[in-house]
Amino acid sequence: MASYRFFEEYTEKVTDKLVDNYTNIMTELGEDVTREGITKTPERASKAMQSFTSGYCQDPAEILRSAMFAEDYHDMVIVKDIELYSLCEHHILPFFGKAHIAYIPNGHIVGLSKIPRIVDVFARRLQVQERLTHDILECINSTLKPKGVAVVIEASHMCMMMRGVQKQNSVTTTSGFRGQFEKIETRSEFLKLISSNLS
Repeated sequence: MASYRFFEEYTEKVTDKLVDNYTNIMTELGEDVTREGITKTPERASKAMQSFTSGYCQDPAEILRSAMFAEDYHDMVIVKDIELYSLCEHHILPFFGKAHIAYIPNGHIVGLSKIPRIVDVFARRLQVQERLTHDILECINSTLKPKGVAVVIEASHMCMMMRGVQKQNSVTTTSGFRGQFEKIETRSEFLKLISSNLS
């Protein structure tokens, strides 16, 4: 697997197969796939779906390893309000929101931009929010080996907003904690910092 890079790159074989599939789906739903506004839609949808699921082709651990630096820093590092967009694996509908991530270094720090990048890699797969939270947490914990890791994700799910219960203002929060963040005082400090506006 290659290290992280955002790209609009498509496999011709996959694109062709998905175009056929999207054409069939649209036809079965009653759409005229020959009308002017629709003729290019199967191809556009095919390329969009490949972009939305491009995380399968990326190695998040390698992203972290590519920017790890020895540093004698032992206090909390927080990157909060990281935008995320993913697809629910149950209905292939979007869920979106923000992630807040912290770690306490144990001899190494990581380039700050790498943390949002691993969020993107895991989010650009068919997901459930619970597993997305766990994937990010365990990747940082096993690769960086810090003294502690904390991840909180807040997201709105289109499968709840557009269909089913159709609740427009519901937000789902998931969290995970390892190491020193399992201590109440450390966890409380993290939660207080991500909820405050320091500017």
